Amino acid sequence: MRKLLLLSMFCPVIALSQQRFHVTLSGGLSNYAGDLQDHRFTLQQSNFAFGAGIKYDITPNLALRLAYNHSTIEGDDKKSKDPVLQARNLSFITRINEGSLLVEYTPLNMEDYKISPFIYSGVAVFHFNPYAYDSIGSKIYLKPLSTEGEGLAPDRKPYNLTQFAIPVGIGVKFRINENTILAYEVSARKTFTDYLDDVSTTYFDQTALAQARGPKAVEMSYRGNELKNGNPTYPYNGQVRGGSRYKDWYYFTGFTLYIGIGSGNGNGGPFSRGTRGGRNQLGCPKVL
Repeated sequence: MRKLLLLSMFCPVIALSQQRFHVTLSGGLSNYAGDLQDHRFTLQQSNFAFGAGIKYDITPNLALRLAYNHSTIEGDDKKSKDPVLQARNLSFITRINEGSLLVEYTPLNMEDYKISPFIYSGVAVFHFNPYAYDSIGSKIYLKPLSTEGEGLAPDRKPYNLTQFAIPVGIGVKFRINENTILAYEVSARKTFTDYLDDVSTTYFDQTALAQARGPKAVEMSYRGNELKNGNPTYPYNGQVRGGSRYKDWYYFTGFTLYIGIGSGNGNGGPFSRGTRGGRNQLGCPKVL
């Protein structure tokens, strides 16, 4: 009897904590908004993205999500419709590795409804490292070259490869079964850097750049001379290379699968109101 009493006391706590956890798996497309994209939001030049994490339900409507996402973003002036940008002929690729802590709000209790919209926001830390391929196809990382003179003049500060971002997302959830929910979502990351693509302000003096970082830095800073009938003359010091008025963004669109851990009592989860048989809603024995 004493064992039964102890089990009845602690079983609700154990079951509730288990049922409130979910594994999340996500997959979709990633892209960015910056100096090498014509549109603020587009699926052009998108790449595959995937992620995984854990979700904890605080209430039926409020949850915390801890997640890791991996993606690739890129941009290429050759694919622009603007002749001025085509003549600049810059490009970049970078992988994004991101960890995030999110607060998710779902207006409708998914224990009672099969579909609901949801939103979330929070904080993220991400790492990037832009690179491009030179004229002979070699992979060249751009930050060490200081292509805009970063670190070579007082007004040209180097940028960090690890940064904070603010994630904002919106989507809709569909309940598949007792333990599984599928969600479609679109989310954007507001960053505090304009150098995801290694392009932000103006061209730096060609001679000073070559002396400090070598001829490869000059080659990757301006690439219009690589085009057929392109301008072979390196732009003058201070000529516009990018736009620093707006910071870069990156974003995801795709599906997320929520898989409940520890539920399976047939009553719909930790916030279900119903009872079944001789057990309470958490699947624990009753003590009379």
